[in-house]
Parts: sequence; C-alpha cells; structure tokens
Amino acid sequence: MGSHSRRRSHSSSSSSSSSSSSDEEKKWKKKNKHGAPRAFPEPVTHGIPVPGFAAGHSPVPAPVPAPIPSFPIPGGHDSSHFAIPGTTGEHGARGILPVPGIGHSPNPEHSNVTPATHPVGASTPPPSGFRIPLTDAAPFPVQQAGQPVAFDADGRTPVYMGSALFAKSVHPCKIVPTFNPPARVSYGGVEQEHRGRYDLLPFDPNLMEWVPTDHGRIPYGRRPVEGGYEENGEKLYHALANLHGVKVPGKTGVHLHGANVPFGGQEHTVDHDYAILCWRC
Repeated sequence: MGSHSRRRSHSSSSSSSSSSSSDEEKKWKKKNKHGAPRAFPEPVTHGIPVPGFAAGHSPVPAPVPAPIPSFPIPGGHDSSHFAIPGTTGEHGARGILPVPGIGHSPNPEHSNVTPATHPVGASTPPPSGFRIPLTDAAPFPVQQAGQPVAFDADGRTPVYMGSALFAKSVHPCKIVPTFNPPARVSYGGVEQEHRGRYDLLPFDPNLMEWVPTDHGRIPYGRRPVEGGYEENGEKLYHALANLHGVKVPGKTGVHLHGANVPFGGQEHTVDHDYAILCWRC
C-alpha cells in the first residue's frame, strides 16, 4: 500500500466546537474540520449489490457499468435517473438521463471494452461529468478510467478521483485501485476508508483542467466540475493539493475555505497551493 494510506503528516485541520477541559478532546477537535466529533455518514450502495465477505470466501466481482451522468438523489435507491436535487442545468433537470439497470443491478460490461465517452443522446457532459458507478468489491475499470490525476509518493502508483456516496451526501474522494478499499474520503479529521458505492470520474484533459485557487474561492469566470454536496446542500468540488511534494485529490467548497484531502490516515486542510477542477472555457 502506498504512502497515500500509510504516510503520516503533521498538518492538521482547524475546527470550532464547544469548550472542553479534556486535552485529548481538544486535540481531536483541532483535527475535526466539520465541527464537534460525530459519526461518519452511512455509505450506501444505491442499488448496486455489494457482495458480502465470509470466512474463507472471496468477494464476487461486480460487473462494470457504462459511464453515467451526475449523482443519484439522496435516498432514491430505486430511482433509474440520476440528478443533484434542487438544481437545474443547461438542458433542464440536472443530469436527468435514464440509466437502465441503475437502482436495480448494473448493466454488464466487458472490462476489456472501452465504452463511448458519454451516453448516446447526451450532447454535452452534465455539470458533474460522466461517471462510472463502482463498489469497493467491484473490479477497477482501468481501460475506462482515463489518465491518473496524480501518483503516490513512489512516483508509480496511479491515483484517480471520484465521489463517495453516503445516505444524505456525496463527497469527492481519491481512488487508488491498489488499495482495499480503493476510495478514501477526508472526513471528520481522518482519512476514511469508504465501503459501498462510489463513482469514478475519468479525467478528460480535453474538457477539464486544474485551475489554481485558494481559501475556497471559485476562480472568476470559471465553472467547476461539481463533485458532490454536504447534507445541508452546500456544493463540493474536486480539489488537487500538494502535500510534501505529493499531489493528493480531495474536496473543496466555498464553505470549507480551502481544500480537504485524505493522506497518511488523516484529513489535511490546505488553504493555498491547491487547484480546483474546472470545465475548460
């Protein structure tokens, strides 16, 4: 396992919460960017079966479906349409395209067949891009993944980006195919190993680019690729930060005042020297 999961760093996140006389509790609150200590959000599978693990048995690989637009509605596990709630895009409802099988079981795809860049009938990508739905037990679709957005500290292990799905929120994450599980989310001061449903966002340099920014700002005149949303609806975007010379994908948002990235088992907050993923002009 690369240093994206092992290597420790001394940077930390700031937080605000009620006062406490316990030194240990104060240290935890200092790391906790999201406020008072709380449980991780509950991951969901959104209709894609996650094979169970039993002693002496290996997980059954799930088939890899074709790219899909946008995110599922929170709690809408039986929906066959994907959308971000409460918002509209250039073509009406955001990312509303029928996706056969999603909400029940994914369409089978041969892992050695690269699908079209986007679904038939979709003229332009939705605000969150075309994504490949996966689970922690699914084989990683290398030929569909596009180029890595970063490499681990060894300079060889590829790192991708995506979004982890929870019951009431969607958080941008880093994806390292050689890790188990591959998806890692910065949340609550730690690097959370995400089990269940996550979506891979293939990086397309013809359509997307990393734009330098700081303190949670969206660069003037630029349209960021939407990466998810908090439980209260605040938008999250994909970020790429530099930690000790290693580029690490994570999340950013106006309300975060910087970028939060998972690295070395911790959640790190970076207020400058990072980039936000935007659509090319």
